[in-house]
Amino acid sequence: MTLSSVSGPPGPAVIDGVDVDAVAAAVLGCAGVAGLDGGRFGEVASYLPGRQIAGVVVSGGRVMVQVRSRWGVPIPELVALITAVLMPLAGPRPVDVVVADIDDPPGPPGPHRLTTPSAGPGLPDGP
Repeated sequence: MTLSSVSGPPGPAVIDGVDVDAVAAAVLGCAGVAGLDGGRFGEVASYLPGRQIAGVVVSGGRVMVQVRSRWGVPIPELVALITAVLMPLAGPRPVDVVVADIDDPPGPPGPHRLTTPSAGPGLPDGP
């Protein structure tokens, strides 16, 4: 038995008429999106020959994306932005947006270190 290998770039990533690569790129281009989220066990993904696209699923006549938000971004505004961006790509299909995680808040500015106070006026001299 002879197996033939296909070389070159992967074929179009179209599932039920939706280009999932274009969906992923559009979502990642939205301000406030830190990344696509494939779920705890990678269950939220489009599976294609030789690869997968985490955080994008086209199934049951719907387009679903799961994202991680940046800190401080209002979730309703983020969901509205993603939905609006995906409408031309999804066609007549409803778009579901799940915000699965939010980035941690930014740390303190500069190279500050958390230190314990030394003994001084009004403080005991240690243990």
